[in-house]
Amino acid sequence: MKFKADRASLLKALAHIQSVAEKRNTIPILANVLISVRDGRLGLSATDMEIAVVEEVHATNTRDGATTAPASTLYEIVRKLPEGADVEFDLAAGTGQLGLRAGRYATSLVVLPVEDFPSMTAGVLPHKFHLPAMILRSLIDHTKFAISTEETRYYLNGIYLHAADAADGKVLRAVATDGHRLARVEETLPDGAEGMPGVIVPRKTINEVRKLLDEESGEVRVALSDTRIQFQVGAVTLTSKLIDGTFPEYDRVIPRNNDKVLRVSKADFAAAVARVAAISSERARPVKLSLARDLLVLSATSPEQGTASEELDGVKYDSSPLEIGFQARYLTDITDQIVGDVEFCFADGAAPTIVRDAQDASALYVLMPMRV
Repeated sequence: MKFKADRASLLKALAHIQSVAEKRNTIPILANVLISVRDGRLGLSATDMEIAVVEEVHATNTRDGATTAPASTLYEIVRKLPEGADVEFDLAAGTGQLGLRAGRYATSLVVLPVEDFPSMTAGVLPHKFHLPAMILRSLIDHTKFAISTEETRYYLNGIYLHAADAADGKVLRAVATDGHRLARVEETLPDGAEGMPGVIVPRKTINEVRKLLDEESGEVRVALSDTRIQFQVGAVTLTSKLIDGTFPEYDRVIPRNNDKVLRVSKADFAAAVARVAAISSERARPVKLSLARDLLVLSATSPEQGTASEELDGVKYDSSPLEIGFQARYLTDITDQIVGDVEFCFADGAAPTIVRDAQDASALYVLMPMRV
């Protein structure tokens, strides 16, 4: 096997690859990148047995063949090469080492047999559709903060992606919840997605796909089955196992009769929450919202530090007085997703609260209150 590639293209691909390769080395081959040249095309692959990433890179001076090399070591070597360098690779038959040369720099890496490298990309994915990268990015950004990190509730450790019926027709809906807050975002259902099963896409997969979307402005091809999902983003194909579990019936926790509505500027509200929450270093510190007609007072108390409060006028609220508390970080996580004014819909001080973006009807958030 032999090829030459420019440093920039190689570095970009290896950055995607090495973040998926298994770093704990419990199975040595999983720490390696599969490098293959076929008919003049260079492919790089990595897997941790849950996610597999394959990326094509332009190469010249090729000789067909394949090998595997340590992913993180190769990434670090290429990263430290000078910009604009051409990198030459050569695997001589029977040597067991991959030679790398760039200018006056040369090294060789110990390789492992290609036959040991596992494949995750075989099999049929019957449901296929396209999504603009911007839309997929929005679905992820508006929901991933609510993914549970509690491993015992593994079925909450991802985003539930499914086709659903909405007032305006069929939608593609993304939902995440950790039991304390819920995020639900929907977009028009793409052609080809109508018969798709509801799937739970794991948190690590979501994070890897999201990184790829920063570099893409066109269409993303999605294909899935009951057990796997595949995203093709530019020259990168990411295939992942799905979480084998049942996502809870989230509609049951979305309140229907919350008729006390508060509307407040997102910027003013977020800044006030940050200021009053600064009184306490507790991670789960509560912030109390005290509402009266067209008036909102935010307050927080810390036994060690004291108290803080801030009054916001210019809000819209015309229901009966109400006091309710929320964890400051949960409020911030939701307001970070909101562009326009924030709308809170309350029932009382102990019931789940709906939060919306006044400028975006496609997103809905549910937040459980805290005692204050």
